[in-house]
Amino acid sequence: MYKLFRFVLFQFDAEKVHYFVVGLLNLIHRFPPSRAIFRMLYVVESPKLETSFLGLKFPNPVGLAAGFDKNAQHIDALADCGFGFIEIGTITPKAQPGNEKPRLFRLKADHAILNRMGFNNEGVEAAIEQLKSRQNKKIIIGGNIGKNKWTPNEEAASDYLFSFEALFPFVDYFVVNVSSPNTPNLRALQEKEPLQDLLVRLQERNQEMTIPKPILLKIAPDLTNSQIDEIIDIVSITKIGGLIVANTTISREDLQTPKNIVDSLGPGGISGKPVTRRSTEMIHYIHQKSEGSIPMIAVGGIHSAQDALDKLSAGASLVQLYTGFIYEGPALVKAINKSLLKGR
Repeated sequence: MYKLFRFVLFQFDAEKVHYFVVGLLNLIHRFPPSRAIFRMLYVVESPKLETSFLGLKFPNPVGLAAGFDKNAQHIDALADCGFGFIEIGTITPKAQPGNEKPRLFRLKADHAILNRMGFNNEGVEAAIEQLKSRQNKKIIIGGNIGKNKWTPNEEAASDYLFSFEALFPFVDYFVVNVSSPNTPNLRALQEKEPLQDLLVRLQERNQEMTIPKPILLKIAPDLTNSQIDEIIDIVSITKIGGLIVANTTISREDLQTPKNIVDSLGPGGISGKPVTRRSTEMIHYIHQKSEGSIPMIAVGGIHSAQDALDKLSAGASLVQLYTGFIYEGPALVKAINKSLLKGR
């Protein structure tokens, strides 16, 4: 059924379809009969799925990655898809429109998405109002934060600190996004000195709180092993909670979509099956190099229960979906949770 639904939707503009789908999920959620049927179809609940991670108890280890619900507007409806946690954002201090449209494209032959959204969001205050009004208090919420496009890198820490302090009462953990390829010069913040300075300042503020919250760093799949080694050192020095591995890639290698079509779509980060292997390799490398000392959330190219199991076996504790959720639907969340139950 979902494949037919997907076939129809994929005939239209990707960004418009996104808003249509979340609107439909909201509509299903508002009516108790349709919500009950939807939850019966897709939600798997069991104490065996509960997962402890960084001092938090997750109802299950399958989450929705940042980018799908940028403004925290659809948490209740998305929880009905069976997720154990939802990461909102990327959120910037002030609202910004993002890059010019069109900016979201499907690479169907690759089961992938190319995006150059550019942190389009309504700003931190709007997200807070949505978080205050959500009904589902059980699901874990992560806050993915970034800098505004016009903020120079030298002043980036102030943007991250602003959003961190504002969101602190309303989310369970934080994600520092310096790895998106769609904000000019943002990835330069992954260099050792600016990244360490940023994380130190966030951790200092975090430790001033009555009960500090986990801070994770989301890294790019395009890092070399020597750059990953620097990240491992920074995690040890700053004592942040862990890593999310990995963001979208700027690589265009080994794609099934013809090169002339990919080139015509322009710049952006690619997610989905093209990053499946690399993200798993990175998780395994970090797990081995750090001797299992760095907690990780896996994201990137999870399109089946086996993909999720591979990432958990490589050293991750939780997994997140985005492109796989779009291509496979909420049945993927159910399939992963049911597969995990068999092994627990």
